[in-house]
Amino acid sequence: MRKPIIVGNWKMNLGVKEAKKLVDELTSMDLDKNVEQGICVPFVDLTTVKEILESKDTLISFGAQNMYFEESGAYTGEISPTMLKEINAKYVILGHSERREYFKEDDELINKKVLSALSHDLIPILCVGETLSEREEGNAKDKVSSQIKSDLKDVSKEEIEKVVIAYEPIWAIGTGKTASSDDAEDMCKYIRNLIEELYTYEESQKVRIQYGGSMKPENVKELLAKENIDGGLIGGASLKADSFSKLINFSK
Repeated sequence: MRKPIIVGNWKMNLGVKEAKKLVDELTSMDLDKNVEQGICVPFVDLTTVKEILESKDTLISFGAQNMYFEESGAYTGEISPTMLKEINAKYVILGHSERREYFKEDDELINKKVLSALSHDLIPILCVGETLSEREEGNAKDKVSSQIKSDLKDVSKEEIEKVVIAYEPIWAIGTGKTASSDDAEDMCKYIRNLIEELYTYEESQKVRIQYGGSMKPENVKELLAKENIDGGLIGGASLKADSFSKLINFSK
């Protein structure tokens, strides 16, 4: 049985005061202990969130939304994996479509980041997904296959089970549109079969695959009832304690 995993991606939202308020609210709630729960926050919020979570009786873990693959050096504006490990971050989101589109990150760079995260004992949440035109042209699976194969290059059999893959159809991110549960399941099953092809059946059954793309309390049960969808990478709905807690407590 793969443990469900719900992780919030705050994106470029919530300063330190707002972050403290939200985390205080979340840690006061009764959240499902059978669900792995995390929040990936802006760099300026990391130490505040760390201190609050470590002072509370909570299962919520935290992580970053990006990192560079080098440990140190003349990379102005970047954050290293060693910096994240020093504050006990657990996750790092890599390859998000916004990083790919706005900051021109390609699969070669994302692969270096994935390998670096794993070598520093960080859990990479690897994002993959197609544009609307790619889906309409029938190229969605080719796009996702290319990303998976490139981004996981040289990731070992021992390492792959630590990777969380987030399938995020780009046309559904922040738009309010959601892939139908059947479409989401079809792609997540395809990704699992790809992992089996690249590794083994056993490894494919261990890897957790999230759906990201306007997952909210209204559709979470239908999506997570699917065999190959193991959780969600949550954008807008993670910015409010009420909606995010409902996602974590989807089975209640």
